[in-house]
Amino acid sequence: MKKNLIIAFFIVMHALNSSATKNNLDKKVKDFDDIVFNWSGTFAEVLGIAGKKHYEIPNPEKCMIHSINTFLHCLDPHSSFLDPKTYKSILEKTSGQFFGIGIVINSTRSTKDKFLHVINTVSGGPADKAGIKQYDKIIEIEGKQLEGMTTEEATSKLRGDKNTKVHIKIIREKEKAPLSFDIVRDVIKEPSSLAFYIKQHNIYYVSLATFSKNSVKQIRNILEKSNEKKYKGIILDLRNNSGGLLSAVIDIAGLFLKKDSLIVITKDRNNKKITEYKTKHQPVTNINIPIFILVNNYTASASEILAGGLKIHSKQQTKKSHTKDQNLMVFIVGTNTFGKGSVQEIIPLENNCAIKLTTSLYFLPDNTTIQGTGIEPDFLVQRLFPPSEKVAWFLEHYGREKSLKHSIKPNKEEKEKENEKKERKKEPKSWEERVKDTLSKDNQFLETIKLINLLDICKQKFPESCNNRDDAVKFIIDTFGLNKTVELETIKI
Repeated sequence: MKKNLIIAFFIVMHALNSSATKNNLDKKVKDFDDIVFNWSGTFAEVLGIAGKKHYEIPNPEKCMIHSINTFLHCLDPHSSFLDPKTYKSILEKTSGQFFGIGIVINSTRSTKDKFLHVINTVSGGPADKAGIKQYDKIIEIEGKQLEGMTTEEATSKLRGDKNTKVHIKIIREKEKAPLSFDIVRDVIKEPSSLAFYIKQHNIYYVSLATFSKNSVKQIRNILEKSNEKKYKGIILDLRNNSGGLLSAVIDIAGLFLKKDSLIVITKDRNNKKITEYKTKHQPVTNINIPIFILVNNYTASASEILAGGLKIHSKQQTKKSHTKDQNLMVFIVGTNTFGKGSVQEIIPLENNCAIKLTTSLYFLPDNTTIQGTGIEPDFLVQRLFPPSEKVAWFLEHYGREKSLKHSIKPNKEEKEKENEKKERKKEPKSWEERVKDTLSKDNQFLETIKLINLLDICKQKFPESCNNRDDAVKFIIDTFGLNKTVELETIKI
């Protein structure tokens, strides 16, 4: 009897809470309607007075677009108004081919940011040929400063008709003054993926810059090729990948997971499930091959869904009994991801415009959201960058034998050889060579290779300690002291 009363009590409380939640939401909608109705009149009054009395009205359409965009951007950082040019640019981008200058940018920037960060350039594209480099910062487009401009606006200004020019101004770390470029737009096929085989370690490396219709086909071809031989693991590089098409993410996840695997769920503001997204095909890659996913703070949105979804399936498999032929091991390496778990819906409007509106949140297969938190790496590896110009100069001229007064200098012949080497280094490199050169100095990439080799040794020598992903993470961290602070005990001498 007592048990039944307790159950009844909780049922009533749940019903009351649900009712209260619904009432609160209804009240919020009513309050919103009332406020909008009241202030719409004021806004209309302001427009009427301005139209009649303002000294000069140069561009009322631009002012209206700006006012609508300001309202939407006030709701959250990702909602915005898409004018005809920007809306057209968004539609072109999802096709994977468009006319532009060929750069990969940080699309997670804020409107108040004064620059557009160039993450990379497209191989052989207009920007690449013009001399734009990785990590350049665009501060002006066609004479207009980027502060106050949305990322969508900025990228739409960079796009345009084929063979037309766009003038940009950039700042570069080693340059004292901004640099100006006139770049001729051309057809751009987004560099969705890039792959290398690391022969001496028997590891495959795949980089995904974005998720478009082309990227699924590209990565499928790469994985099919990698299946031709036995190898230690795959490095899937999602650093600086700020998203793209969700459908592409689901299809790519399906290359690694069995059919009908849940990848992500969307829920509305009532916490009600809207849609479940599951894989549609059987995996292409060998499920026993470990996958190490590289991430950083620019890994956002769709790329977080892919990384988080694969990791969760790997963790869930750890808790279930599994056979040797089904042992998915996924590890996250790098730094915490951006944390964008909100869903933006593109809603077409009149005048060839649209609004991008946040309508729901993404939830991963374990019912957690990445919104505001991101994906935490299993192995924390901070990116180390080359020293700044001042530090490099100091290291070159101080604390070295050659900087001492009257030190013995190398003979003339050796100096000439050094100069020849420097001159050869100055020769322009192809895009592929530049990527290889960057990776050879990339500590996160190199640490990931070490981790794959450590896991391979662990599986051979201590199989009972590495029979699933969670045990492998614990063994590697405990044995090699990764992610841990070192405790020092003083010894009296």
